[in-house]
Amino acid sequence: MPPKEDWEKSKVGEENDEKITALDEGDIALLKTYGQGPYAKELKKTDNDIKDVQKRINEKIGVKESDTGLAPPNLWDIPADKQRMQEEQPLQVARCTKIIQADGEEAKYIINVKQIAKFVVALGERVSPTDIEEGMRVGVDRNKYQIQIPLPPKIDPSVTMMQVEEKPDVTYSDIGGCKEQIEKLREVVELPLLQPERFVNLGIDPPKGVLLYGPPGTGKTLCARAVANRTDATFIRVIGSELVQKYVGEGARMVRELFEMARTKKACIIFFDEVDAIGGARYDDGAGGDNEVQRTMLELINQLDGFDPRGNIKVLMATNRPDTLDPALLRPGRLDRKVEFSLPDLEGRSHILKIHAKSMSVERDIRYELIGRLCPNSTGAELRSVCTEAGMFAIRSRRKVATEKDFLEAVNKVIKSYAKFSSTPRSNGCDVSRFLFDPNVKQNRSSHRIDQTVLKVHLITTVLFDKRLMHQVKENHHHIKKRKGVKLKHAKRKVIINSDDSDEAEQPTITFTNTIGKNNQN
Repeated sequence: MPPKEDWEKSKVGEENDEKITALDEGDIALLKTYGQGPYAKELKKTDNDIKDVQKRINEKIGVKESDTGLAPPNLWDIPADKQRMQEEQPLQVARCTKIIQADGEEAKYIINVKQIAKFVVALGERVSPTDIEEGMRVGVDRNKYQIQIPLPPKIDPSVTMMQVEEKPDVTYSDIGGCKEQIEKLREVVELPLLQPERFVNLGIDPPKGVLLYGPPGTGKTLCARAVANRTDATFIRVIGSELVQKYVGEGARMVRELFEMARTKKACIIFFDEVDAIGGARYDDGAGGDNEVQRTMLELINQLDGFDPRGNIKVLMATNRPDTLDPALLRPGRLDRKVEFSLPDLEGRSHILKIHAKSMSVERDIRYELIGRLCPNSTGAELRSVCTEAGMFAIRSRRKVATEKDFLEAVNKVIKSYAKFSSTPRSNGCDVSRFLFDPNVKQNRSSHRIDQTVLKVHLITTVLFDKRLMHQVKENHHHIKKRKGVKLKHAKRKVIINSDDSDEAEQPTITFTNTIGKNNQN
């Protein structure tokens, strides 16, 4: 046998010869494919496509697993479930009033069964002592006198029937024209839920609530659902009018039970839509008609002050009239952030059109920027209606693909024909009916706008401060060729057709000048 020193030297030499080399990206990718067949990628992609199609089908027919609470039908085993129900003994609902020797190994629990008596019981085999607290509802086996299951707090059925989504299916990529608003919401809502340690290290409390305000149809609810999806939080949407009840104290009780239900969730976002229904400024009308609404608002304020800002509950509120809300509701510490959702600009409108057209069968060469330019001062909801109407025009023509012409006709129908029903704010300072019904005023305004045109455009149209006052002028090729000597000498500034940047679109005016055909002819 060789001496010990020679053996150690030979061992060190072998270690030096076998150098450890790190795996590169190619080796790691190869290891990930270990045990997979040659068609693993194709099978996985096909499986994902099938799930996406099934999800879209469920959305179309209005059935979701979170709505029904049922497993897929292929997992149903009705005979086995029926046999299990016959074997299991029903449990009695009781309330745990006191825990005896809570720190000991043989703790006992005093329960109160309604309208019967009080009993001292023990815990069942499947229940942990940490799951039971004083005052909570429990399920008790009357034969064994054991607590078998802890129960959630009793909540009014009207509260549980509110729109509750365990995880909304809306993502940030489904929202257009709200880039700045999404960043503000992520900073206030998403960051405290996902990375609370950053606020703990700085020693500050994150904002408790956020107020979203702006015209209807600008994406307030969509942004709230997208944040809930990102944080895996339960999304509870409450309409303000649902909390206005007939009997005294009912609205305040529903607010309390709503927050109790939210505390049982791992993470929860409560979204109060149309909060001005209960959060209006307080006043005394002498008759006491709004006292119940004010009590509901005071309970909401109390709940906002009552929960931990670093906890698992975030409150979002939306309204179209922020000027009517009570100052006590808007003060810092309750609604710390106010995020405005304004009308989307040209880039935002083009993005919204692309998002809604993504799920449609459309031509590839559609100019979404042109369509967005033809829809000034439009909300996201109106742009979605444009895409829907474009699909309807394609269906009427018995075509499987929507064309750009369909979108242009949809703009004429939705944006212009339905302009008087539009959700965008109106101006108060001129006789709108005169613009709507006087053809002479329309023609004069159209000529005035054409006189200021300095661009080669696809379609000449007049866009006033209000969408209801638009009047479109189409010129055919031969007519324009005959009038090629027309000068536009009265155009004092560059006016981009159908843009939101026009200076004269800010203020309405009644007096117009019909210059074409009089002063500008050569």
